[in-house]
Amino acid sequence: MRRLVIVFACSAAAASSGCSVITAPYYAVKNVVQGGVWIVKTTYVVAKGTTKVILTIGEYTYEVVKAPIEWALTHEEIESIDGLPVKEAILQGRIKAAPYVVAGRRYVPMSPAKAKDYREEGLASWYGYESGRMTANGEAFNPNGLSAAHKYLPIPTFVKVTNLENKKSIIVRVNDRGPFPSVHNARSGERIIDLSMGAAKRLEFHDKGVALVRVEAIQVKEE
Repeated sequence: MRRLVIVFACSAAAASSGCSVITAPYYAVKNVVQGGVWIVKTTYVVAKGTTKVILTIGEYTYEVVKAPIEWALTHEEIESIDGLPVKEAILQGRIKAAPYVVAGRRYVPMSPAKAKDYREEGLASWYGYESGRMTANGEAFNPNGLSAAHKYLPIPTFVKVTNLENKKSIIVRVNDRGPFPSVHNARSGERIIDLSMGAAKRLEFHDKGVALVRVEAIQVKEE
């Protein structure tokens, strides 16, 4: 296995504005899957003082960009994370498996160790009208990306999602919380995952709105 070393330079203007890198400690090797572990290739793109992290697993690409802290959340019903105001928890990086509160209910995510064996079947829905908002871990939500919201998985986690109705599968990156019960549909909280619009289109249930899926955590090479 060889480690992927990223070398980049900030322009003088970018450096003066605090150019920084979003770290992502993944390894890159030749094969996509080795011994059941998926391999993630990481690339950094620096432009106008902003660093975009591009993660690649085989045919799938994920763009990771920090959202301005003043942006609204995709799920504004999240009241607190790890006992802190949501934005404060994001700034402190206390998100990964931290408990959080929504509408007075406390949710406790599973530990990273337990999440490795996660596998569940149930209904998936999608969301995609929240462009210009941030996810629960402070990233810019991309409706056309391959991301997902999950109530209990650590953030971030990569999962394989299979549409059990047509057997199509994709890999998405969990970077948000949800789905939660809504005032219009209390049973919406029973759905096990909320996919981005782009992911729903890849699984071909965008027009239908929901689909029966299998969600399985996958392992990636990391430090």
